[in-house]
Amino acid sequence: MSTPHAITPAAPQIREVPDAHLNRALDLASLVFHETYDKEERERYRRTLRRCDRLGAYTQDHLVGLLAAHRLHLSVPGGQLPCAGLTFVCVAPTHRRRGVLSALIAQLWRDCAAQGRPLAALWASEAAIYGRYGFGAATHLSTVEIDSTRPLALHIAPDPGPLRLLDAAQAPALLGPRYEASRSQRAGRPARDRLWWREQVLPEEDEDDDELSPPRIVVSGSEGDPCAGYAIYRTRGDDDGTPGLVQVHELEADTAPVTAALWSYLASIDLTGRVRAWGRPADDPLPLIAADPDQVRVTRQFPALWLRLVDLRAALTARAWARPVDLVLEVRDGMIPANHGRFRLTTDPAGPPNDTRCEPTADPADLALDIRDLAACYLGGTRLRHLARAGLVTEHVPGALRQLDAALHTEFLPFTHDEF
Repeated sequence: MSTPHAITPAAPQIREVPDAHLNRALDLASLVFHETYDKEERERYRRTLRRCDRLGAYTQDHLVGLLAAHRLHLSVPGGQLPCAGLTFVCVAPTHRRRGVLSALIAQLWRDCAAQGRPLAALWASEAAIYGRYGFGAATHLSTVEIDSTRPLALHIAPDPGPLRLLDAAQAPALLGPRYEASRSQRAGRPARDRLWWREQVLPEEDEDDDELSPPRIVVSGSEGDPCAGYAIYRTRGDDDGTPGLVQVHELEADTAPVTAALWSYLASIDLTGRVRAWGRPADDPLPLIAADPDQVRVTRQFPALWLRLVDLRAALTARAWARPVDLVLEVRDGMIPANHGRFRLTTDPAGPPNDTRCEPTADPADLALDIRDLAACYLGGTRLRHLARAGLVTEHVPGALRQLDAALHTEFLPFTHDEF
């Protein structure tokens, strides 16, 4: 009597998701993320997906896996690079643990190579998954809360210049140059067009809290002058004895006094008693200029942008370096063969622009590390020496670790606030 054999389901076919299948894509996302999208949300997400590259996993024309990617330009030390910003990554519960996500990501790597995108990035809801695909936590955020039931006490005097409220429709034109200036200082920030400003930064309703007001914008400087700083925030009034809330979405400023003026304004809004900024840079100056640490508290710190070096050589040669480097790196990458092996990295910040070289070599390695950990350090937000102490980086030649760590250094820590 023959023994019956289990039938192995056919592997899904990976192909582009056409516009005609956007409703299928949203139905899958709704199923996987346990969400119910109303008509307005559904249309907003359709607009988002239309602007993305979209890969689907199909079985008999049923969509069982989805990966979308924004076509970003991400600031890196010394410039910016094309980057695939992953979003709507999901697999149907009936097809988990069958390699669907791996197949989608493998196709994404091929597409990035064809399109000249050396980076990929995402906000990870399940960080353990993406570490296996070579993503490292490259930027970190802090949540800051202010007790605004009393005047905000600061060590420095706020800028005495005027503050004014701005209509959201004027934001891209006026705030855009200030935001672009911040991108040149801090790595990890995506370029914004008008649609990104309107739908990602300034949507009429906060998708996490529909009790918050529409976005408000306060600007430092007189009308007609360049914007010296701004804050984007929403408010919620008192509720059953709970003090009203000022929820800060974004605050950018040229100088410490302008920073102080904006925070003082936010902490003085009538009928509120709390200010919360859920995502501030890890080196945000506010906790330092606050005169009372009990009034201004960092309540949470967490990883934000997870980065993947899709084209190792292109990413390393495009980045600016703080110190000269001449090292052989042994990089482990189990998913992209072109990134796996030994590479001699040479750069001299005092030399001609674009003089960095990263070439395959058979020479012995000075340092060995995983592509995930190199990605975590790439923007300057993670110290290589900290990874080495954790056993994640191996130094074969004394001094190599210090040399590369010094070269990766940036004046400002990287900062990513735009979720996608």
